[in-house]
Amino acid sequence: MTTYGFLSTYPPTHCGLATFSSALLRHLTAQGFRDRAGVVRVVDQLSAEVHPDVVANLVNGSPGGPSTAAAVLNRFDIALVQHEYGVYGGPDGAEVLDVLAEVTVPTIVVLHTVLSAPSARQRQVLERIADSAAAVVVMSATAARRLQEGYLIDPAKVSIIPHGALTGRRLSPPASFNPFSPPDPRPKRPLILTWGLLGPGKGIEAAIEAFAGLTDLDPAPRYLVAGQTHPKVLAREGEAYRDSLVGRAEELGVSADVEFAPEYRNAESLMDLVRAADVVLLPYESTEQATSGVLIEAVAARRPIVATRFPHAVELLADGSGLLVAHGDAAAMTGALRTVLTQPATAASMTAASGRLAPALDWSAVADSYRTLATSLLRARAGIAA
Repeated sequence: MTTYGFLSTYPPTHCGLATFSSALLRHLTAQGFRDRAGVVRVVDQLSAEVHPDVVANLVNGSPGGPSTAAAVLNRFDIALVQHEYGVYGGPDGAEVLDVLAEVTVPTIVVLHTVLSAPSARQRQVLERIADSAAAVVVMSATAARRLQEGYLIDPAKVSIIPHGALTGRRLSPPASFNPFSPPDPRPKRPLILTWGLLGPGKGIEAAIEAFAGLTDLDPAPRYLVAGQTHPKVLAREGEAYRDSLVGRAEELGVSADVEFAPEYRNAESLMDLVRAADVVLLPYESTEQATSGVLIEAVAARRPIVATRFPHAVELLADGSGLLVAHGDAAAMTGALRTVLTQPATAASMTAASGRLAPALDWSAVADSYRTLATSLLRARAGIAA
């Protein structure tokens, strides 16, 4: 039996790291395995909400917090540290270094962001994190290449393990499932879907403009933007961004066919939603994004994809799982969506290409890779030959 101590945001927090850690923990400790895990949850302030997996909290900026977090992690066989610059306290999240300095068990650091052009301090923080770790995990070849070319990190420490996804398939969505309400009595209309935490930089403005170019199609498509506003965006500006998108849809005359669904969905409900889509649209503005859990879920669900040319999309869709367009190019986005919605053979070939990738993205396979990596670290620590 191996025990894993996670350092990460975690539910009830709604963010990519929390979702990732929750899914990985569930699959590492799934029925049939004796492994166990606990979480040191990273928060900006304590709340009354608790989760049974959480054994301690690291409150950013709290005196003694890093030492306490390290002491808890040292009770486990392996520390699994999730890293994003904005998660931890201090300049560029440097407080995580104080935790790692006192962790004595083998540490796997999972890098959710690897910048191609970091500031000097961002580079230094990441290099020191890697120095403290026994192993470093990235989720794409693009991220691994960035580490090799732009950072002083021992390449022998680096492993590529993809972001996981729920790939168990249903033949059709449940009979009661309908992402729009009330139910539409007309013949089925194609559904274009974008989902994830909402905030500036997601490119939804261009997506709405692209959608407005499809009104001549029969049956007319629908566009669903699903997901809550990012907690930090919500705290800073409320729902101003979402309201601006609603206004843009009204200006373009498509508000009746564009819906914003801000409710939280659990993994199973989200899986049903994605599989109900005829095409997944990822209009992200970022040219840096080397890892996208949303992209992974779309591929695993075997849905045709239209995406801007962010690095992870360029890498993962190279075999034909989707169509790539330039950032912010609404006209090109319209053309790609039109191709998927009007050419069934093209959509079918995308589905087939995604199907070839999906097995390696299943959370069970991803958890096995982490389990194998952890075993190798523990054997090395014990001086046991592989």
